Amino acid sequence: MEVLAATVFVLMYAVIVSEKIHRTVVAMLGAVIMMLSGILSIDTALHHVDFNTLGLLVGMMILVGVTSHTGLFDFVAIWAAKKANAEPKKLLTYLAIITAVFSAFLDNVTTVLLMVPVTFSITQKLHLKPMPFLLTQILASNIGGTATLIGDPPNIMIGSAVKELTFMAFIENLAPIAIINMIIVIFIMEFVYKNSLKTKPELQAEVMSMDASKALKDRKLLRRALFVLGLTILGFFTHSMTHIESSLMALTGAFLLLLLAGGSHHLVESAMKSVEWATIFFFIGLFIAVGGLIETGIIGSLAQKAVELTGGDVTMTSLLVLWLSAIVSSVLDNIPFVATMIPLIQNMGAMGVSNLDPVWWSLALGACLGGNGTLVGASANLIVAGLAAERGVNITFIKYFKVGFPVMLLTIVLSTVYVYLRYLL
Repeated sequence: MEVLAATVFVLMYAVIVSEKIHRTVVAMLGAVIMMLSGILSIDTALHHVDFNTLGLLVGMMILVGVTSHTGLFDFVAIWAAKKANAEPKKLLTYLAIITAVFSAFLDNVTTVLLMVPVTFSITQKLHLKPMPFLLTQILASNIGGTATLIGDPPNIMIGSAVKELTFMAFIENLAPIAIINMIIVIFIMEFVYKNSLKTKPELQAEVMSMDASKALKDRKLLRRALFVLGLTILGFFTHSMTHIESSLMALTGAFLLLLLAGGSHHLVESAMKSVEWATIFFFIGLFIAVGGLIETGIIGSLAQKAVELTGGDVTMTSLLVLWLSAIVSSVLDNIPFVATMIPLIQNMGAMGVSNLDPVWWSLALGACLGGNGTLVGASANLIVAGLAAERGVNITFIKYFKVGFPVMLLTIVLSTVYVYLRYLL
């Protein structure tokens, strides 16, 4: 079964990379084959589908879809452009920083759902190619999400498993390297896309003369949307106290807003059309396919052998976990990998390894930053690609890989130096 599961997954991944067939079709067929061949039963397959992630996506997509009718995103686009004096390089930096900060204190999926419409609105006004901005925001969302306990699912899982790693501990240990990585990545993206970050003076003057407040089309709906969005975000922040899942918060917010907005048939149908169903089904297929690798023990074996290689040495284990989690998380969803690694690292503590903090921080950095490696490395990447495709911009696997993978490797090199100097020297 192990060979069959590995073969199905590798073939599925190869076809996704080739982009000959839509990735949603490939992922769902891969999932179906896993079930038809007996690798997974339907019940087990459903167990591996992360409905918390799917609920969060659907809820936030509906919230963003309804809010878009208010003109809020055009307002934010004009405001940001004017703050940057309508200069493309400054704008790239501003949007990247906003994305990183939001990703740290919300989560990166919610952030890109809010930021992508803003990005398209502003690039259209300045006649700029959206690609540099979108790619920079993907990178910024994953780097920003690394900085806090609530920014990225791997951090939430690690914080939940190791109670002494508090919210402030994550900020104190991960925020410094996240900030360093973010500054360097912004400089790199500005350099790589310097020829695309140019606009005409007359377009800049036109944007600078615009009145942002005139972009707001429905102030009554806007007030209700901001109220519900505020409640939803507050729910994300208070998760550690309420223990209400982010998916439930997002879905509650979505349907509360639809109710407050009148709940008409037209509005509900319009909101449902704003959900990227192709992306949702891609996630379902991917979760089930990775579940096949978990059930056959492939992921567990890889992690176990990696830990055995180090012989319990904290320095070796930390650096191996950092690089292994980065590489694996760039091609697989990082959630099942982290779920597998947590008990293995805890077992090291039971075997007498005294200081595991460097290993935990290495796991968090590798899993979160590794998501930047490929288009399927993190949920946020796929969401941006799906929203961009809706608007006629095709972020292909290879196009993203050429930028994302080298940047990911650089951030992991910087993180290696950081972990070694701070904890292991």
